[in-house]
Amino acid sequence: MKNFFKSVAILIAVLFASISCSEDRVIRTVVPERPAGQQDMIQYAAPAMETVRVGFIGLGMRGPSAVWRMCHIEGADIVALCDVIPENVEKCQDILEQNGRPLAVGYYGDEEVWKQLCQREDIDLVYIATDWKTHAKMAGYAMEHGKHVAIEVPAAMSMDEIWYLIDTSERTRKHCMQLENCVYDFFELTSLNMAQKGLFGEVLHCEGAYIHNLEEFWDEYWHDWRLLYNKDHRGDVYPTHGIGPVCQVLDIHRGDKMNVLVSMDTKAVNGKEYYEKHRGEAAPDFQNGDHTTTMIRTEKGKTIMIQHNVVTPRPYNRLYQLTGTKGFANKYPVEGYMVDYDKVEDLYTAEDKSESGKVDFENLSAHNFLPEDVKAALMEKYKHPIQKELETTAKKVGGHGGMDYIMDYRLIYCLRNGLPLDMDVYDLAEWCCLTELTGISIKNGNVPVEIPDFTRGAWNKVKGYRHAFAAGDEPAE
Repeated sequence: MKNFFKSVAILIAVLFASISCSEDRVIRTVVPERPAGQQDMIQYAAPAMETVRVGFIGLGMRGPSAVWRMCHIEGADIVALCDVIPENVEKCQDILEQNGRPLAVGYYGDEEVWKQLCQREDIDLVYIATDWKTHAKMAGYAMEHGKHVAIEVPAAMSMDEIWYLIDTSERTRKHCMQLENCVYDFFELTSLNMAQKGLFGEVLHCEGAYIHNLEEFWDEYWHDWRLLYNKDHRGDVYPTHGIGPVCQVLDIHRGDKMNVLVSMDTKAVNGKEYYEKHRGEAAPDFQNGDHTTTMIRTEKGKTIMIQHNVVTPRPYNRLYQLTGTKGFANKYPVEGYMVDYDKVEDLYTAEDKSESGKVDFENLSAHNFLPEDVKAALMEKYKHPIQKELETTAKKVGGHGGMDYIMDYRLIYCLRNGLPLDMDVYDLAEWCCLTELTGISIKNGNVPVEIPDFTRGAWNKVKGYRHAFAAGDEPAE
């Protein structure tokens, strides 16, 4: 018996040693102390403005379509246009003219000319659609000169850039929003509304991704910046499309927070081969693996899986998926819902009901998505109020099926009405931090890496993610 207790004691000691060792294996990330005089930007609302005066920087790939969309939004005036290439500015001046808008002041010809736009006194919002490496410095400079900023994704590529944007936003009291359009996809908006109304029960696990073979696009990026970034950086370098929508469902920094991630990747094959073949030089140290997978755990015990793959021949896939205690949503590759029958019984036709109660033990597909007619009725019943209001115009104006228009409309709507934006600077930080932190995990043997609390303690101040509406515009429950 004495030997038994001795063995148990040894086993317990080994167990606790293992736990300690596991905890020590987590790579901690530094949270700099908030500078004196700064306050968090949780639910921050800037003074309302009747007209939002906008300046655009970057008019190559994404910029012209943004100018087009902004022409169709009431209360938005396009004051200035900026690009290194003069022809890009002229192209956007043509867009203004086509839409009956006054011509804007043009800036071009110099890689630092964007600073002149930021210094103008007649601009409220700087809209940045340049390459990734310039986003943070442009946004910080604009905020320092009294402007709100909206930045294309990813808005920041490193932890240093993230903390710089957070501190600049907090200190200047200027909005710093990331232009993540996928949170306004019609399926994502509808599923968010379903989740907020409890249709899926408690959402426990979410998945997202950016799987998009960019082979036909690589040559279109200014000075080859995107392919070079993949050559020089390892990890999930473009996470925001996948993680943004699921973070809203999980109320990240609005009642929950991401605590830790683990990431791993495949070896680099297709990316490396493409670079060597099309750029004519060897790349033995090509960094970005063909496929990267990241797992995240939250404070409240939820999990998230995020994937990145831009080099293998696969269909486009953002892998939007929600797993709840009472239901399931999935967008790619098959769009559908599964929910408890009692929640959707009223949506079934007589024919559907006649089939629903039959059990076939040989049918491995018995537990399948809702019938298409039930799904359609469900999506109509839970259509998000924002979609109800803007769907027709959004489809007409365009931008990835309309979600780009809704993104820009909501930005201007919130600024005009003095409301908190749909995405704040901490959303930007949380969604962008994967770029550096996944690389750290991979390079250190796929070890856990701590995700810092970018709110510096304010993550639980708000209970649940919600879009803001002006008085009289609130959607009916």
